Formats: sequence, C-alpha cells, structure tokens
Amino acid sequence: MTDTLFQFELDFADTLHCVPMGVRLKLDTCGIKLSLAQWNRFDWAERQQLVERPCDGPETVATYRDYVATLVDQHQSGPLKTLAIDPHPAWLQAEVIPLAVQQRAEELGCSLTLTHWQGFSPLQRFALIKLSRPSHENHNFLPALREFGLCTES
Repeated sequence: MTDTLFQFELDFADTLHCVPMGVRLKLDTCGIKLSLAQWNRFDWAERQQLVERPCDGPETVATYRDYVATLVDQHQSGPLKTLAIDPHPAWLQAEVIPLAVQQRAEELGCSLTLTHWQGFSPLQRFALIKLSRPSHENHNFLPALREFGLCTES
C-alpha cells in the first residue's frame, strides 16, 4: 500500500476518479454517503484533501464531515446523504471474520484465518468487507487478498 492508496487502487491514483477505500472508510466513520457523481464534481485538489485529511477522533470526524458537507454544497451536487454511524463497525472487530468475507475468500480458494484478520489494519479489514458485499462490483477482492498476502497468483 502507498501512503494513502492500496496497490489495487493505483489504476485511478493520478485522477482519483473513483473514491479510494481510505476515503470510503472516513465517509462511513463520519456518517456520509457520497455518490460517485458527487465525488467527481470535486476537483482533484479537493479529492486529494479528502484522501489526506484525518478522520480518526471526535474532533477530526466532525471537521471531516463539515468539509465534505461544504464541498457538496459548493458544487451543488445534490443533497448531502447521511448514514447511521455504527458504534462497533465490523472493521474494528478483530476477533471475528465477517461471514461474507470468509465465504468470498473460500470461493476464491484463499485461506483467511483469524490470525490473518487480526493482523490486518482496520483499513484492510474495511476494504475486504466492502469488496465482499454481494451488491458491490467486487473485481478487486482477489487483488486485495493477493496484496494482503493471502492468495498467490494463479
């Protein structure tokens, strides 16, 4: 992983035309649902700010939320959609692998153990959770597993 992007995200790193996992984690943390269309109305510098700004404590979460709300308003990109903030999100729960993640890894012939799961950062766990959802275009799940050392090239 680079400072802010996973290897599997590098195909859009120069333009940031897709919302990186790190930003998606921050958005979930501060309770905002941002569409890809809204994201793409922001200029590159604003997107980069969303990548770089911290969002890891009560003050920075509030500041991040306010910054996103300001951008959405400035770009008139529709109403700001909020999400309920999970007080115990799965990516912070190192003691249990979410079933969807485990099943998806097994479908791909990859071994994901609790020891692996516990060794991942919250961002890595978040990425695997998001990429394993049935409603998500999860073509990056296998590249993520490979990047995290769970699957070898086949």
